[in-house]
Amino acid sequence: MAPRANWKGFLRLSLVTCPVALYPATSDTEKVSFNQINRKTGHRIKYLKVDAETGDEVTSEDIVKGYKVDTDTYIEVTKDELDDIALDSTHTIEIDEFVPKTDIDSRYLIRPYYLVPDGKVGHDAFAVIRETIRSMDKVAIGRVVLTNREHIIALEPLESGLMGTLLRYPYEVRSEKDYFDDIQDVKLTKDMLDLAKHIVEKKSGTFEPELFEDHYETALIDLINKKRAGAPIAAKVTPKSSGNVINLMDALKKSLASEKDVAPAAKVAKGKKPKKRVEGQREMLLPIAGKGGKTTTAKEAAPKEASRKADKPVRTAARAKKAG
Repeated sequence: MAPRANWKGFLRLSLVTCPVALYPATSDTEKVSFNQINRKTGHRIKYLKVDAETGDEVTSEDIVKGYKVDTDTYIEVTKDELDDIALDSTHTIEIDEFVPKTDIDSRYLIRPYYLVPDGKVGHDAFAVIRETIRSMDKVAIGRVVLTNREHIIALEPLESGLMGTLLRYPYEVRSEKDYFDDIQDVKLTKDMLDLAKHIVEKKSGTFEPELFEDHYETALIDLINKKRAGAPIAAKVTPKSSGNVINLMDALKKSLASEKDVAPAAKVAKGKKPKKRVEGQREMLLPIAGKGGKTTTAKEAAPKEASRKADKPVRTAARAKKAG
């Protein structure tokens, strides 16, 4: 099922306007999530909204927003009052200026969206705006209202569409001086820097996110599947740290030596194209211990699993493509 648009409205560059839809470019729905349950009954935990003083449950119609100004003192703000200060740009992304992409500090980036024409009309105007931005090799800066708040959005061409990245306001970005002032100014020898550069060169490559693996997500899937299959869960052995302070020069030399040892294997692996993984492949190939010590795969056990509604298969997509 195609994702639902987060926002629909118009994209405007001066007098050129076209209807557009804004879709989230990222998703966390594929990650494993947990519900809280009662250990004694196995039932899911339900949260109630209660008055902090009386402990009585409060209905939705009696709940309003309040800004805390002092202990137990709040300024009440109603929905109608918030609607009254809603901005005119609620249904329009107004392009205010064009800036070089290098001017945007990465600390101001929040999250990416895909911007596409909405409906059959407006594709010409959308293409004009997209190609104008592309030809100037700049990023368009506009404003968009999401969840009642105005956000700054940076628009740039991405294939046949536009990618919009929400930006933070200056007051949301902390100054690095609050953290970096206490860093000591140390002098490094040329030999140290040369060794470090050699290590970087050995580890240099191209950015290939499809090769990333979310190791924690993989471990979660393995844990859940083992528990479903009734397999024993081995306790993790934590390696002991020597705690010894290693000479920096010695550490650099050892690091370079270890990189040389793994370099040939890394080159072979890099030359191979990653195999295309099938959705749910990990689960289908997972061995499940049966009665009498017989081992079957989840694929073979699927008919039996389908007959038990309470024992649903764990959603396990190919996760090696996901960064942690």
